Amino acid sequence: MAGKFHSSPSIRWSQKVTEESNALDLRKGVFTWKSPKKIALSLKKSADSSRRRKASPYRSAMSMLVFYTNRAGKNLDREQASILEQAKDELRKLYGKV
Repeated sequence: MAGKFHSSPSIRWSQKVTEESNALDLRKGVFTWKSPKKIALSLKKSADSSRRRKASPYRSAMSMLVFYTNRAGKNLDREQASILEQAKDELRKLYGKV
C-alpha cells in the first residue's frame, strides 16, 4: 500500500484538527449549532481564554471557523453554511472588526 497512512480510517485529519486543536478548546458540536451568535460567542470565549494560540484571539477564532467551513465543503448543507457565514459576521462584531 503506497501513499498515505492514517492513524484511524474512521477519523479524517480535518475532524481531528477541529476536535483536538492545540490552540483552542472548542465546545463539542459548536459548528453544528443553529445560532450564529452562539457559535461566535463560543469561539470568542475559547480564543480569549486560550494560552496556546499563536495568533490574536480574533484571528484564531476566525481561522478555526474558516478552516471548518472550507474542510466541510460540499458536505455542508446550505442552511448550516449560511449560519456559519453569519457567525463570521457576528465574530467580527464581537471583536470590533466591522
